[in-house]
Amino acid sequence: MAREERDDRSRRGDRGGDRGERSELIDKLVHINRVAKVVKGGKRFGFAALVVVGDQKGRVGFGHGKAREVPEAVRKATEAAKKQLIRVPLREGRTLHHDVEGRHGAGKVVLRPAPVGTGIIAGGPLRAVFDALGVHDVVAKSVGSSNPYNMVRATFDALKDQNSPKMIANKRGKAVADILTARRSVVEVSAES
Repeated sequence: MAREERDDRSRRGDRGGDRGERSELIDKLVHINRVAKVVKGGKRFGFAALVVVGDQKGRVGFGHGKAREVPEAVRKATEAAKKQLIRVPLREGRTLHHDVEGRHGAGKVVLRPAPVGTGIIAGGPLRAVFDALGVHDVVAKSVGSSNPYNMVRATFDALKDQNSPKMIANKRGKAVADILTARRSVVEVSAES
């Protein structure tokens, strides 16, 4: 590629492969931590930001950034989050497919799908993840550590274990209808007892 073309693309802010992909991402600031370093002239403050980024259609990521100023820390965290997006399969585009647990350190979360109209029943950091992900109905409980970093990482650990009936059918070499029929029979049996 000629140098003039590269210069022209960099001026326009075009990075080639992500044409318009990232512009639809929303970011949620989860936590800001202020730390102080004592120096000869007084205290020197620094800030650490935890940000969750998602497209509200099943893609989500989180990032951590540190800087002397809050806006710079948030910018760094947002850039880090955009680099590590994961895709999560959603049922009907509004909830999870099945119950799942996730852990990180002393933090543990339990996520359960919910019927239409339930809303997001979850605490602070978990709510930000679900908002960015595009989940409308879910029940979540955090057990153990209330540290926002551990809660977000535990939530991502749980979301990585989320499987759709299509994924299960591909693994087992069956049709999706067989998997859904099995799910309905399990739900009916549990409803009877």
